[in-house]
Amino acid sequence: MKKSISLSLLTLLSLFLVTGCYNDNEQDLYPNKSVCDTSQVTFAGTIAPIMQTNCNVCHSTAVASGGVITDTWDGLSVPALNGKLWASVSWTSSKIMPKGGSQLSSCDLARINIWIRAGAPNN
Repeated sequence: MKKSISLSLLTLLSLFLVTGCYNDNEQDLYPNKSVCDTSQVTFAGTIAPIMQTNCNVCHSTAVASGGVITDTWDGLSVPALNGKLWASVSWTSSKIMPKGGSQLSSCDLARINIWIRAGAPNN
């Protein structure tokens, strides 16, 4: 009798453990946290706004610090395709960007990387 009660309790406890974690994913646990959408990365809709927020103040057509222009596709495609943009924003070169600021978010870095790997299209 004791053995069957113990076995029943153990089975019930196992059931609770298995079903207790069904919803432990980041989106359910933290619903207000934004999700990084990397499905539709474009220059105009994704990359240009990242550059506007983080880079254009020093690297625009009007103020091309270091000869780098980030406010146009023509200007940004050059460092994107020669590897200098990624090296700077991923902090793998001696010229880390944004200079004096925090590194870009992992989401922004992922988006930039996707755009570069796609050939830095003007879309």
